[in-house]
Amino acid sequence: MTHSIYDIEINSLKNTPIQLSDFKGKHILIVNVASKCGFTPQYKELEELHTKYKDKLIVIGVPCNQFGKQEPGDASEIQEFCQVNFGVSFLIAEKVDVKGINQHPLYTWLTQREFNNKKSSSVKWNFQKYLISPEGKLIDYYFSITKPSSSKITKYLN
Repeated sequence: MTHSIYDIEINSLKNTPIQLSDFKGKHILIVNVASKCGFTPQYKELEELHTKYKDKLIVIGVPCNQFGKQEPGDASEIQEFCQVNFGVSFLIAEKVDVKGINQHPLYTWLTQREFNNKKSSSVKWNFQKYLISPEGKLIDYYFSITKPSSSKITKYLN
C-alpha cells in the first residue's frame, strides 16, 4: 500500500481510470455517495461546491452500497440518477466498498493513519467527506451531517 494518495487508482463510473495525480495542486473532496439516502440531497451542494471552486477543488463522489443498501444501482443507473436529479457534473467513481475486507485502496489510505500520516477513521454512513490538500495530504474528514458548503470545509478553499 502506498503512502501517497496520488499513486492510488480508482475507475470512473464509465470504467475509465481516474488519475488522482492529475489533481496535484488542487484540493480533493472525496465523498461516499448513495442514491437512496436521507443525505442524498447533498449532491446539489456538492455540485454547487464543484462549480464555485472548480479552479481549486476536485469533487469525487464514490458510490457505495454498504450502508442500508442505499446504492443498489449499477453504473448506468447511478449516472442517470445523478444527472437527472441533481445535474451532477463532478467526477463519479466506480461503486466500491469503503470499509471491510474488500475496502478499496483509496479508502484504506483515507481511513488509516499509517498511510495518510494524519489520523485513522472509519466511514460511518453515506456522504462522509474527506478533504485532501493541494499537496496530497489528508486535511480532515467530516461526518454525513456536515454539509458540503460548511465553513469547516470551505475555509480551506477561500
